[in-house]
Amino acid sequence: MKVIHALAKIAVCLLAFSCSSNDDRRGTVSNPDPVGPANPEARHVKYLALGDSYTIGQSVCETCRFPEQLKTALAGEMAADYTLKIIAQTGWTTTNLKNAIAAQNPSPDYDLVTLLIGVNNQYQGLPFETYEVEFPQLVNTAIRLAQGDRQRVIIVSIPDYAYTPYGQSASDPGQISSEIDRYNRFAESYAAANGIAFADITDITREGIANPALVAPDGLHPSQLAYAKFVARLLPKAKEILR
Repeated sequence: MKVIHALAKIAVCLLAFSCSSNDDRRGTVSNPDPVGPANPEARHVKYLALGDSYTIGQSVCETCRFPEQLKTALAGEMAADYTLKIIAQTGWTTTNLKNAIAAQNPSPDYDLVTLLIGVNNQYQGLPFETYEVEFPQLVNTAIRLAQGDRQRVIIVSIPDYAYTPYGQSASDPGQISSEIDRYNRFAESYAAANGIAFADITDITREGIANPALVAPDGLHPSQLAYAKFVARLLPKAKEILR
């Protein structure tokens, strides 16, 4: 009898262990480690920068120019696969930029387009009427390239090179500033009348004499630091567009 009783106790213990083990296994199966869904395809953002030396970044490194800095800043705050195309060259006027866009014929599917043009119209002494005619044409082209959506375009004001060592050597730096103001007033007014974002960065460049770090080594163009300050003003507008 003692043997039977002992065997019965062992059987009860084994049964209890088996039930406990089964409960544990059932718990594991019913509450598996969470496995997330496959990562969706990364969002692709296309950015087109149109302009002249201020866009191509004359006298600074490729990653120092403002379109590259803006792309990097956006990537740091809005996860996506970014591509940047620049159509710009030192010395380009509005006419040059128009011709270059026509020759390259970029696709009209950009998520963001920036336009900064006009300083060489002023520098070369071209009639202001040329800018009055061609700047709106360029804005309309920018809109077409931005999927036909004016809300995807940012117009950037013209920097003032009078506040550089090169500009200070001119016979009348004040006249340079006055003429650039005229160009910028037209651009800003056109942007406001047509519901297009406008980023005013001219005042940053007017600190160039007081703060030489804002001027590139060539003594004429903005430095990497100046472009970073441009981007600080462009970034909120670009994020709003891409949001």
